[in-house]
Order: sequence, then structure tokens, then C-alpha cells
Amino acid sequence: MTSLRNIRRRIKSVKNAHQITRAMELVAASKMKKAQQSALAGRPYANLMADMLAALSGRVENIFENPLTAKRDIKTRGILLITSNKGLCGSFNANIFKLISEIKTPVKYVAIGRKGSQFLARTGRNLLAEFSISDRPSFAEMKATAKFMANMYIEGTIDSIEVTYQRFKNTLVQEPTIRPLLPVTNVREFITQHQTNGNRKKFTDDRVMLFEPNIQAVLEALLSFYINRWFYQVVLSAKASEHSARMVAMRAAKDSAIKLIGDLTLEYNKARQASITQETLEVAAASFAST
Repeated sequence: MTSLRNIRRRIKSVKNAHQITRAMELVAASKMKKAQQSALAGRPYANLMADMLAALSGRVENIFENPLTAKRDIKTRGILLITSNKGLCGSFNANIFKLISEIKTPVKYVAIGRKGSQFLARTGRNLLAEFSISDRPSFAEMKATAKFMANMYIEGTIDSIEVTYQRFKNTLVQEPTIRPLLPVTNVREFITQHQTNGNRKKFTDDRVMLFEPNIQAVLEALLSFYINRWFYQVVLSAKASEHSARMVAMRAAKDSAIKLIGDLTLEYNKARQASITQETLEVAAASFAST
């Protein structure tokens, strides 16, 4: 039977783990709330950008062409892999890695998050660059990553741009997703796809407008800015998913610690009762033998 000292030591250890996981749950819950607010607050701005592009694209008679919309054969895919820097977030990273493992076509990766870059290096995949962002990423942080991938696309190092991340649905559900971005072979279809948001009505604008220097230049500038904003919105969603997954994982660990403390306390009481009973029998036996 396990000694009382060992059981007390285990109870103390589990209590310490319970305190740590509870603290981590509270921290993750706070970060999750802020990340969710940032992700939700950015949606109206992204929708407004889509509306502006929709209004402009409807005035372009010819097919809009620039390096980002030029049609090409996809020989090497470019994928931005978004993961966490730290663990203790359940299956958050593992589900993304499973999605990556199913890809059989030639791919070159750009990683955000230490766990993703470690996975790519460990499995021998082609990693072009690694970027780090804070728990509350800014638009400037994400713009550097978007610019790097756009340059790789324009130079021909990669023939498409896709993003693999955990899409935030709610606190308990995060969906591992691969979303394509470039090439934009049809600007109007691209805008329509990104303009749709649940029951949101399609935006139309019939006002007469004058564009300087010309409508193509304005549309090109807005499209580049919208792509940067799209990357930023995806990262905000991924961060909300990460903090949600960590909060749920820490809550499960905390609940398991509470249950284990109860089981160990019961075991300790049984062992202590058995020890007292044994000592009582030994005293009675000694008293009986002396008579």
C-alpha cells in the first residue's frame, strides 16, 4: 500500500498543478475575450472595403489585370501556416498539422508561430520564412508577412497564396481551414465571395464618380490594401481560436486536477484508517499477550 507520506506529496503536487491551470485558464479567458472583440470589430471595416471594391469593379468595363490577378499554372503552392508559439492548447496545433500532412502537391511554406515552424523543420518541408506576432497583433505586423508572400508570388517563387489556420466559430469550436487568396483570376467573383457574410445584402452603388488618376489605378491600390486587411482578419480569427482552445484545455486540466485531488484524498483517508486500525490491533494483541 502507498505510504501516507507519498500520498500527501501527490496531493500537494496536484494542488499546485490545479492552481497553475486555474491561473492559466483565467489568463487565456481574458486574452480570448480581447481577441474575439478585435476579430469582431474588424469585420465591419473589411465589409466596407469589400463594398468599395464592389462599387469600383462594377465600373471597369475590361478585365482588370495586374500581377496579383494574372492567371498562371499552379506548379508550387504557397501556404501561410498559422499556429501558436506555445503549447498547452489541446489539439489546436495537431489538427492543423494533420491538414498539412494530407497535402501531396509541391508546397512552399511561410510560418507564423514557433510550433508551425518546428513542425515544418521536423518533417522536412520547404520553409521560406518564419514570422512572429504578438498575442494582440497589429496591422503593421501582419502587413510585413503579406508583403513578403505577395513578393514571392510576383517573383514566381510560388504560384498561389493560401492560408492554413484554425477558423474561429465559437469558444468551443475551431475549424482547421485552408483558404485560397491568390491568384484573383476574376476580381468580381473574388469580391462577391468575400462580400457575402451570412444574411448581409449585396452592396450596390449607382452614384456617378470621378476617379483620379484613373479607375484602374484606384482599384489596384484598393485591392492590394484589401488583401493586406484580409490577412490581418485571418490572423485575428486564428488568435481568437488559439486563446479559446487554451482556455478550454486549461479548464479541462483544472477539472481533472480537482477530481484527482478528491480521489487521492479518499485514498489517503482509507490508508490512514487502515493504519489506525492496524495500530489498534497491534496494541490489543500486545495487551492480550502480556496477560
